Amino acid sequence: MNFSIRQIFTFREVMRSGSISQAARTVGRTQPAVSTMISTLEGELGFSLFVREQGKLIPTPEARFFLEECEAVLERIERIERTVSKIRSHEAGKLRVACHPAAAGLFMPRILTDFLQGKDDLEVSLIMRSSDVIEDLIASQQFDIGFAETPEPRPSIKQTDFDLESVCIVPESDPLAAAEQITPQDLDGAPMAVLFEKHPMTVRTEAAFQRSGCRFRKRLELRTWAPGLQFVAAGMCYMICDMITAYGCLQQRQTTAGLAIRRFTPRISSSVSILTPGYATPSLTSEAFTARLCAAIGHMQAEIETSLSL
Repeated sequence: MNFSIRQIFTFREVMRSGSISQAARTVGRTQPAVSTMISTLEGELGFSLFVREQGKLIPTPEARFFLEECEAVLERIERIERTVSKIRSHEAGKLRVACHPAAAGLFMPRILTDFLQGKDDLEVSLIMRSSDVIEDLIASQQFDIGFAETPEPRPSIKQTDFDLESVCIVPESDPLAAAEQITPQDLDGAPMAVLFEKHPMTVRTEAAFQRSGCRFRKRLELRTWAPGLQFVAAGMCYMICDMITAYGCLQQRQTTAGLAIRRFTPRISSSVSILTPGYATPSLTSEAFTARLCAAIGHMQAEIETSLSL
């Protein structure tokens, strides 16, 4: 048999209305076109669907039985159409995101919360991993999007890099909070909260102090920046950290009271990247979220710049 979905749909409308003319209006075709379509369908099926009695269109028993199957087919097609519509509008499917610690606590969840509004059928997996682990997860296509410190380029990963400015976090009551910018001379020999010794930020910051002839005193060595905020608020140290951590301070003023964000000179880069698999075609949802993440990073930079200019 060779009949189309349009024929099945038209047949159902004829069954519902009991009239060729009414069905024609419903499906937006002429009455002769609908009559021809039904006749062609009957030819394909090998039996009659309707008989005329006293000017009325009467369905045959075979038509009623065939309608049951048609309803099941059309219901499935309508469900497919709804699913396709949701996929097209990024409201259904799956999204797997791997995020490094600095952004996993506040920055990424807030972006996802906004992105998921009205998308009840979109499933999300969000994990926090170190940047080097995220690289492997993306390269092996285990996750759709990675947000991590900028890696060395490799063919198995597509990356969009953002060269962010590091900033200095000081106690709000500290005299340095009144400065427009802070230099290594201001922090010469001062207690610092830093990341582990071989982390790129630690290496770059220590090099900046050495070039200025200043002592870089590592009082607190951390795995992530988040605990350092509490130490700075308590007046135990200062901290030169990434912009995303500082942005968290702006977003949570009540829980990070007592902290001031200041520009640090010379500029120290804390580059981050959006990573996607290099050998896979991204889903529409993945592309949409990547665009949303790019916009959020730009918004963050603008807010931090405004804060530093006050």
